[in-house]
Amino acid sequence: MKILISIGHPAHVHFFKNFIKIATNEGHEIKVIAKDKDNSHYLLNYYGFKHEIIGIGKIKLKHKLIGAIKTELNILKIARKFNPDILIGASGDFYVATIGWLINKTSIIFEDSEVDKSIYLLCEPFATMICTPAGFNKDLNPKKHIRYNGYKELAYLHPNYFTPDISIFQQLGLKQFEKYTLFRLVAWNAVHDLGQKGLTKENITRFINVSEKYGRVFISSEYELPYDLKKYQINISPERMHDALFFAHMFVGDSQTMTTEAALLGTPAIRSNSFVGTMSNFEELEKKYDLLYSFKDPDLAFKKMIELYKNDDLKNIWEIKRKKLLKDKIDVTKFMCDLINSFNIK
Repeated sequence: MKILISIGHPAHVHFFKNFIKIATNEGHEIKVIAKDKDNSHYLLNYYGFKHEIIGIGKIKLKHKLIGAIKTELNILKIARKFNPDILIGASGDFYVATIGWLINKTSIIFEDSEVDKSIYLLCEPFATMICTPAGFNKDLNPKKHIRYNGYKELAYLHPNYFTPDISIFQQLGLKQFEKYTLFRLVAWNAVHDLGQKGLTKENITRFINVSEKYGRVFISSEYELPYDLKKYQINISPERMHDALFFAHMFVGDSQTMTTEAALLGTPAIRSNSFVGTMSNFEELEKKYDLLYSFKDPDLAFKKMIELYKNDDLKNIWEIKRKKLLKDKIDVTKFMCDLINSFNIK
């Protein structure tokens, strides 16, 4: 089969990377298109995936709208030339849904966020199939909606694919197994982030002042850090971030993806932003598996962080919780491969 895969965010590179390798080995012809956003281009090159850039991530809304039209036309041109049997995208990728509809081809969207309005406005009406985690708390068109017992992040963080590399301590300038806390700050400039907010500089400074008493501190940030926080900027290659997350003593941030990743890797995770209470993945990871904690109020997040620091056996406890989750959940990449092969298009 000929499969077109759309990459709109660096996290999508990780999500699709194992599928691309397996599908290619099975004889499928893969065409990767990508927005030049953050580290997407770097990661695709790192993993050796040939790809075509179809647009650049914009910050201002009016530029996003103009860019979306240009990107749609660009992808349509590429799709007509490549003539894929199936188009695949993630996280509200309405380009895949609408282009698939325009060229009368199968389109599949992998979604896990109930708050992404594009999934209802542009994906559901046009996509052939929308795949979500089993706990997704919205019912989509029953003829299109497929639920799977996992999380998107398990397409690349499942033990079948991810083995932590202990050399990350050396890259971070740490002694082996030295304790450190990893913070993640997002830019809040995506369309679905409009009107939302996360941690402020004052919040982060307060958190760090306490965290430094329990080990080193590193910050991964989508935006340029203020001068007095630059010394905490993590300096590792993007492909090593999951190693850093795995060995971290704790994760604190306002990111959706990295909070989930930390939890699935067995690292105690605290998330604080205005989205709290609206996404089923976080509800399940907190209430069923007790792997992360979410707070709209950063003061409550701060109190929880201090509480966790006082537990000397934190990582061992979280590893037990992680193993329970992995026993319950599926290999999401295998699910993707089985799903695609079920179409049996010649």
